[in-house]
Amino acid sequence: MGRIAGVYGLHGWVKVISHTRERAGILGYRQWMVRLAEGWREFRLAGGRIQGTAVVAQLEGITDRDAAAALVGADIAVPRSQLPPLGHGTYYWAQLEGLGVVNAEGVELGRVSSLFETGANDVMVVTGDRERLIPFVRGVVLEVDLAGGTIRVDWDPGF
Repeated sequence: MGRIAGVYGLHGWVKVISHTRERAGILGYRQWMVRLAEGWREFRLAGGRIQGTAVVAQLEGITDRDAAAALVGADIAVPRSQLPPLGHGTYYWAQLEGLGVVNAEGVELGRVSSLFETGANDVMVVTGDRERLIPFVRGVVLEVDLAGGTIRVDWDPGF
């Protein structure tokens, strides 16, 4: 959902890079899972707002700059139960990451290592014998089989 990018002020607030469609959307999730060196730790969001071009937030139990600094660089996730249900044929990126990608002829192209948004459409980064950037659009993506762990695409393996 995001990443803690820095500290804000003296009272434990953090700057957040939000991966939600609306930048402030991450503040709508009250329970955050933060990945620290020792593993995931649960925090409750105490407050947050847009501050200039940044999103800033305060997590319960983080009350000073030093405690906030220890969180810098940590990924932010939310429990799947907090996410709204999706319509048929739509997916959260987290559901697609790690899936195998094969083309219509059955040639394995690799696995989805990440996705990114271009403004026009989302793009899958598929890592296999080499890295491929494959648009996540109808006509290219033929089938997503979450249960089977694969995405079938109309894609020439030479590209």
